[in-house]
Amino acid sequence: MSGDLGAEVVVRAAAATLEKHSDINLLLVGDQAELDDLVSRIIGDNGRLRIVHASEVVAMSEPPAEALRRKKDSSMRVAIDLIKNGEADGCVSSGNTGALMATAKFVLKTQPGIDRPAFIAELPAIGGSLHMLDLGANAQASAEQLFQFAMMGSIVRSDFQGVERPRVALLNIGSEDIKGNDTVREAAKMLQDSTLNYVGFIEGNDLFSGKADVVVTDGFTGNVALKTIEGAVDLVRHFLRQSFTRSWFSKLQAMLASSVLRRLSVEMDSRNYNGATLVGLNGIVIKSHGGADSVGFQHAIDTAIVEVRNQLPQQIGSLLQKEAS
Repeated sequence: MSGDLGAEVVVRAAAATLEKHSDINLLLVGDQAELDDLVSRIIGDNGRLRIVHASEVVAMSEPPAEALRRKKDSSMRVAIDLIKNGEADGCVSSGNTGALMATAKFVLKTQPGIDRPAFIAELPAIGGSLHMLDLGANAQASAEQLFQFAMMGSIVRSDFQGVERPRVALLNIGSEDIKGNDTVREAAKMLQDSTLNYVGFIEGNDLFSGKADVVVTDGFTGNVALKTIEGAVDLVRHFLRQSFTRSWFSKLQAMLASSVLRRLSVEMDSRNYNGATLVGLNGIVIKSHGGADSVGFQHAIDTAIVEVRNQLPQQIGSLLQKEAS
């Protein structure tokens, strides 16, 4: 109910999901009257969709602690409670990120052997894509927590791309073993001694080179990197638009290059990568970008579906036991 573009985006994404997946049932959590009207207008009668009423909404600017303590009937809390009670297999929300993380951690708890959950998302890269975590759940992380992030990231990558042994790298200020702070170097030693396919340090300018399938860092660095990437994409689009509209000749060049530009636009479309998973919980919770449209939100739902089908929490638990033995 609290995404930047309102509940209609979610209902349209639900309509697309029901059409795409014949074996999926959806629960829309929020204000009954508003959702009834939207569903009636956009979807109509569908036995695979049910509305679950929630009387409160967590505002985007609301402090997470306040939302957790005071709004126990918010759409966010009710949705996550549905997972805990076994009525739902996963939750997708475009609401307040801090409140979503706090609520999910409080209700679902972290898995045994996981200190903190982390946000992971797929990003475009040369030759395909990469998965990166943490993207903002933890401003700081210990070496042990970075190691845990690497294990979870390896499983997610394997689920989405079918890579048997994903290449895992640590984001650092240099690729040499002596570079970085004590925490990163200690995490590197732990990864070297593990069963993961650790390939060493990776620098920011190599993120999209295709050298790694999973890139691990703390949430502060990861979130800064993610926002920088988003800004860089917008800058490239701005310069392309400016260059191709400068004169009649440049407009002609744009027409000649239209097929290439369309393909580039699709490949750089952030909607195709929307949906960050909060890994490490006893349940599946996906954070959609607050400003995502129905196409982006539907991609976030698809992310949840893949993780439910692959039983992501159970896989993480199994790998943790393997590494501990």
